[in-house]
Amino acid sequence: MTVSSDRPMVAAISPQAGRPEPSAAAGDQAPEHADASPTPLWVLAAAGLLSCAALAAVCWMSGHVHADTTLQTVARFLHVAALVVGLGAVLAVDWFALLWLLGRRRLADILNTACTLQVPIWLGLAGLVATGSFLNPNLTSTLTLIKLGLVLAITLNGLYAHRLGQHLDQYRDRPVPRSLLVQSGAAATVSQLGWWGASLIGFINSQS
Repeated sequence: MTVSSDRPMVAAISPQAGRPEPSAAAGDQAPEHADASPTPLWVLAAAGLLSCAALAAVCWMSGHVHADTTLQTVARFLHVAALVVGLGAVLAVDWFALLWLLGRRRLADILNTACTLQVPIWLGLAGLVATGSFLNPNLTSTLTLIKLGLVLAITLNGLYAHRLGQHLDQYRDRPVPRSLLVQSGAAATVSQLGWWGASLIGFINSQS
């Protein structure tokens, strides 16, 4: 526990120092979260459009790339590795989110976990899309089109969850509004359905 130099040292040994959330400390932390401005909506909208364009480009490229057996084997391994990294990170974040919604974890726990695992989540998703173009996907298959839709939903939901997390960050020391709780649960549900649905369809396609 860090004590500012302009406060008496006796505060560190006062009876209130042992409490989990001292009122003075909460007041010190409030400006830090209040000063953090959320990502502008136009930035998220641009990221969403770029994601759609990137997915469309990968679909186009998959129809013009004819990978040999060796390249397909390497791509398949990297595809599975990207799935492990991305889905594993998503499971960790959503598990902490579930525990928070059940009141068994603090909001700070889920926010810190989500911030830490953002990179592997996005790397895993990008790896799945990139390596999938070398696996000769059948773009006329209904299941494949559904999988592409799920991948797009995962991407857009990730951008939405990013902004949602920034709003939640303002309530680390305050009760979270019910609307944000509902939105958090919905985002976690979409995330799990999207990742597991895409994984299941990928497995089915690999067996056909």
